[in-house]
Amino acid sequence: MSDCLFCKIAAGEIPAKVIFEDEDVIAFHDIHPVAPVHFLLLPKVHIDSLAHATAQHQALLGKMMLLTSKLAAEQGLSDGYRTIINTGHGGGQTFFHLHIHIIGGKPLSTNISEISTQ
Repeated sequence: MSDCLFCKIAAGEIPAKVIFEDEDVIAFHDIHPVAPVHFLLLPKVHIDSLAHATAQHQALLGKMMLLTSKLAAEQGLSDGYRTIINTGHGGGQTFFHLHIHIIGGKPLSTNISEISTQ
């Protein structure tokens, strides 16, 4: 999508602090971190949200889930981390390109009302 910020980052048109990239996905630090470690993992192919994923995306989604743990460990999150996928307006999604937030590096609240990231 020509107007999608994350598509532009994935294409290298907009700079980002990339921590991982291959032919399918890209991971980079969030520009508005909510914790000492906060990065995003997203597919290079445009998928609006998790609600728009189909069976054809199954392998890609599995790859992303497994990469989450690997990248979290590489970023020093040995004591745990939180993953968040906001889906749709009601789910707090503000960038409509599927992405996973990986957050950690400090104690995180277990109170769901205090968890906020877009």
